[in-house]
Amino acid sequence: MNAQERTGGQLLVDALEKHGAERVFCVPGESYLAVLDALHDARIPVTVCRQEGGAAMMAEAHGKLTGKPGICMVTRGPGATNAAAGIHVAAQDSTPMILFIGQIEQSMREREAFQEVNYRQMFGGMAKWVAEIDQADRVPEFLSRAYHVATSGRPGPVVLALPEDMLVETATVSQPAAWTQLETHPGADQMADLAERLATAQRPIAILGGSRWTEEAVANFTRFAETFDLPVACSFRRQMLFDHLHPNYAGDVGIGINPKLAERVRQSDLVLLVGGRLSEMPSQSYTLLDIPQPKQPLVHVHPDAEELGRVYRAALPIHASPVAFAKALAALAAPAGTNRGSAVAEAHEDYLAWSAARPQTPGSLQMAGVMDWIEGNMPEDTIFTNGAGNYATWVHRFHRFRTFGSQAAPTSGSMGYGLPAAIAAKLAFPNRPVVCFAGDGCLQMTIQEFGTACQDGANIIVVVVDNGMYGTIRMHQERTYPARISATELKNPDFAALARSYGAFAETVETTDAFGPAMERALASGQPALLHLKIDPEAITPAASLSQIRAQAQLKA
Repeated sequence: MNAQERTGGQLLVDALEKHGAERVFCVPGESYLAVLDALHDARIPVTVCRQEGGAAMMAEAHGKLTGKPGICMVTRGPGATNAAAGIHVAAQDSTPMILFIGQIEQSMREREAFQEVNYRQMFGGMAKWVAEIDQADRVPEFLSRAYHVATSGRPGPVVLALPEDMLVETATVSQPAAWTQLETHPGADQMADLAERLATAQRPIAILGGSRWTEEAVANFTRFAETFDLPVACSFRRQMLFDHLHPNYAGDVGIGINPKLAERVRQSDLVLLVGGRLSEMPSQSYTLLDIPQPKQPLVHVHPDAEELGRVYRAALPIHASPVAFAKALAALAAPAGTNRGSAVAEAHEDYLAWSAARPQTPGSLQMAGVMDWIEGNMPEDTIFTNGAGNYATWVHRFHRFRTFGSQAAPTSGSMGYGLPAAIAAKLAFPNRPVVCFAGDGCLQMTIQEFGTACQDGANIIVVVVDNGMYGTIRMHQERTYPARISATELKNPDFAALARSYGAFAETVETTDAFGPAMERALASGQPALLHLKIDPEAITPAASLSQIRAQAQLKA
């Protein structure tokens, strides 16, 4: 590419185009007007969001579903602090993402200028790399590094501050070649060691998690599991990594784990952990594996060397990306016979029984019936998103994920995530159905982004599970301080009316039988849609009502 004089803002947009940025999510600000002006002439579509937290979560979800860095742009000060919620999701979920922040002019530093923030201090413990671009001629260099840092090893967020004067400064500089995904491959000795362990193990289990997966990697691992008679579980909110109806699938290692699966992990004589970290939620508060030395022989495969041994000391640590590791598995010699077929079948039957259970809960609208309709009618490639709350249990336990790239949910447990994630998913995959599950409290943290969906024509379906409270907190409240309700009740709007005010399709659903027809009308509407499900506050979990939880706590007291 021949160099020509360009402003810092133009160079930044040139670099984004060079590196293949597919979309920019932003809330505009005067601190980066030069970038917005350069985007006017660019081929990159821009999604204008209502609040920076929503914009950052959209960028994170884009990165999660595509494996390419999601791009977010916000203004300085309040814009950056709002965006921190999405940066935290990207950090804990190991998602590639780049956040650009408009910054004060360099001559005004250290005076506490208007909205001045030191972003290295603010994001230093959360992002993989935080920097400020002081010279326009270094923009291509910084962008190249940002893409590689965000995607290498354990992926994560990068934050770049853009001083306002730098963005209008001109420079003549060439753009480097586009970034490439770097893969770390396992060694031959490590793979031979793994093969020996698999040949002698009687009760092995694999747990898939983390990021850096592809559809091909999932297919490669599936063939390996079939060949070696290996039961396979998925880590918390990574359920799209293995077909739930495959005979080797054993269930998800997450919140509310099937007790039989938890026991299977505890009694295993070989745990193959690929891509994930087995942090607090999937590890059942760090009880499945002892720290630092698990009693089960652990083979830990991870793309970041610093993650190996950080919490769990593996018997066989393998520094490799899931893509490279799954490809290398094809070279392992098939065992003559493992005698594990019955154990694999038993693990799958345990999962089927756990996910097929349809508990009855108080009220005329049964979430079990809602899930039955979804399981029987939605295409296998439907993308499901959610934030945080007890309502998500119905999706995680009762929906059977069949295809890669069909789930976007925060392992960080961030409320408000489902709606922005659904918008990003629909914009990235416009021909696939996208369904967002959200609680009434969860939705209202980013509900303004429903306007973004309508403006961009992201025809998502939002299923609002409304019980008039912060349900998860109320559940814990009743367990610990029974009958002492404090700060968990919500006065909610008419969500359907609110959605219709944006010009969307919306209905209120109060009975189980009404859900299916309402969902069909939402799908046929050809526009963003919202279904407002009113459920009984007593229906707090699939296993117990609020009154039952309170009574149990009072008995213990």
